[in-house]
Amino acid sequence: MKNHSLTQGSIAKGLLFFVIPLFFSNLFQQLYNTIDTILVGHFLGDNALAAMGATAAIFELIVQFSNGCGTGFSIVTARYFGSKNENELRKSVATSIILGLIISIVITLISYFSMPYLLTILKTPQSIYHDSLNYIRCISAFLIITMFYNLGAGMLRAIGDSLRPLIVLFCSSVINIALDILCITVLNMGVFGAAVATVIAQGISTIICFFLIWKSAKILIPKKEHFHIESYMVNDLLGQGFSMGFMFSIVSIGTIILQTGINSLGTQIIAAHTAARKLISLFCLPLSTLAASMATFVSQNKGAQNYTRIIQGVHLANICGIIYPIFLSILIFFSAENLVHFLSGSNNPIVLENGAMYLKINIPFFIILSILLNLRNAIQGFGYKIMPLISSVIEFLGKIVFTLFFVPIFKYLGVCLCEPIIWCVMASQLLYSYQKIIKPFKAQN
Repeated sequence: MKNHSLTQGSIAKGLLFFVIPLFFSNLFQQLYNTIDTILVGHFLGDNALAAMGATAAIFELIVQFSNGCGTGFSIVTARYFGSKNENELRKSVATSIILGLIISIVITLISYFSMPYLLTILKTPQSIYHDSLNYIRCISAFLIITMFYNLGAGMLRAIGDSLRPLIVLFCSSVINIALDILCITVLNMGVFGAAVATVIAQGISTIICFFLIWKSAKILIPKKEHFHIESYMVNDLLGQGFSMGFMFSIVSIGTIILQTGINSLGTQIIAAHTAARKLISLFCLPLSTLAASMATFVSQNKGAQNYTRIIQGVHLANICGIIYPIFLSILIFFSAENLVHFLSGSNNPIVLENGAMYLKINIPFFIILSILLNLRNAIQGFGYKIMPLISSVIEFLGKIVFTLFFVPIFKYLGVCLCEPIIWCVMASQLLYSYQKIIKPFKAQN
């Protein structure tokens, strides 16, 4: 398993070999929660599924901030890898470890103790409040595990290695499924058991990830002198890490605000939305994976000053992101209700019909979402921080507007229309920003 440079050779072949392991890594990571959803829905019923779903936006906030920081840190590392500066590369890894430790401890303390108030603000129904609190507190108490897994996997991807994170997640996903079955169906731990299984599986994946770095990715192992804190490195890492972390967090905070509107519609709608969102996350994986590869691809090629190659790579990603949603939309049109039933275990017509409506409205707009994600990650890979953040602010404000004005009037239909409309606005802003960035390089050709 060699480190893979994305700065030379066929763009399509290079991205393909990088994206395929990354896709399966993301797939196995997504299975952590999807298996929880299936088992909770089938064995514990709609109320238990709603209890887990009521915290979905908070869970997403915690995970996405950690993922954003890890991805942002890895962009800096990828730049030094592209420019073949091993000393600065190791400095970036060492400083990332220190910053990751500090950030995870602070966020863990804040999130753990604020959960009761947050669930109250979210209008969580009293019938599911206790289960929701136990579930999300267990997840938030072990944020350091999530942070360091994302950090380790991000560093491996920064040097073009997307295969080892796949191996890690395959092992931990198998363990997670076994623990889910044990905790939920044998030990009768309920929704809390799903959280315990997820935390243990993530812990195992983190340990294996850093073991593989120690054994096979020596370039990522810093020495004692690399842990000397230097302000320029801290500023660069925090600039990229916080930019992506806050970008993802602002989106998640908007989703939390939207969740208050969903929670006010009752447990059946919460269950429908929970199942539909899990399916959306799974179907979106090819797009989000390809987009995530753009950050590494652009960052490496910026370090190598291959600007024409960057433009060609982003164009190729956009083409792929248009073709896939067309076929997926046809599939969803005929099978949406069956998929919601499979994931939720529910036969309730309200759950099935509303979950299917969410899928049928959102998935055709994956074409817009794909272009949005590709451009946002490409701009991040160029090193720009504010432009992608603006797109997240647009999403945040849009979800507030829908929660306050559209959901009370149109009920769940307002929820279904929310993201597709916002995606169109975000994509327009990012397309304008990206064209400004690449204009000087186009003029050189």
